[in-house]
Amino acid sequence: MRKIAVIFIALLLVSCISRQGQKSTQAQPPIRAHFSRVLPPSHLSGQQRGEWMTDHFWDRFDFADTLFLERVDSAEMMRVYVEYVAAYVGPNNGEPIKKLMSKASASRKMLDYFVGMSERLFHDPNSPLRSDELYIPVLEAQIAAPYYDEYEKMAPQYDLALATQNRIGHKANDFRFTVASGKSQNLYSVKADFVLIYINNPGCPMCRSIQQELESDALIAQLLASKRLKIVALYPDEDISLWKSHPLPKQWISGYDKGTVVEKNRTYDLRAIPALYLLDKDKTVLVKDSTSVQHIVQLLAQQTL
Repeated sequence: MRKIAVIFIALLLVSCISRQGQKSTQAQPPIRAHFSRVLPPSHLSGQQRGEWMTDHFWDRFDFADTLFLERVDSAEMMRVYVEYVAAYVGPNNGEPIKKLMSKASASRKMLDYFVGMSERLFHDPNSPLRSDELYIPVLEAQIAAPYYDEYEKMAPQYDLALATQNRIGHKANDFRFTVASGKSQNLYSVKADFVLIYINNPGCPMCRSIQQELESDALIAQLLASKRLKIVALYPDEDISLWKSHPLPKQWISGYDKGTVVEKNRTYDLRAIPALYLLDKDKTVLVKDSTSVQHIVQLLAQQTL
């Protein structure tokens, strides 16, 4: 099942790359280079094999050979990278990516290549493997590299400042919101075992889909009824009439960001909406910038057993 998922994600992510590559195939030299895979020792099994592959997946890849990048199919390399991350890294383990970026920093050309793949994989709002925790070491490698000048480092520095906000295991940033009565309150005044921040826009089709999932889930309904969970639905945009014309469930705390302070202060990443953040009673982030209600429910089930 894991292999099927990896292949599906890979095909999804490289489809546009493959189409772009077709335009210039006649001008390119014949593709003859391929990624050389390693196999774990036969005496290892289960978790040990996975841990070994995490550390040795790139052993046969020569990070000094920049000519390889011109001879290999970019779609193949993206599939390889997706496989590595999905099968052997995990969504929040940045250490293997940090080591990989250190190896890729052997030259600017190699670093640019891996940064480009990483950006599509970890930073694209539409990527199933999007993860700030995995993107942070990529940005740090760019900023630390001697190949870029101050101007070129401005973009990764901006992205890093945003990515390091509201990290899993850290306290969420507080913010103020205004409810329908005109009263203003802040996130940290909401008391419950769990707080689910739902950043949304009524005009967004995916927002409507997520709202339906949240409303129909039995565990969420149970936790809301017992007041162990509270949902703070934040509308971050300026058109308040749109927000007022789409009321949310009465059990939820629905408010808008007066003056769009969250966006101006970059308190939360609003590049992609909707976004779900699950916090514990101390406002520590358990889930960051997600669109998976299923993942939220699974974690809540584990935490409330």
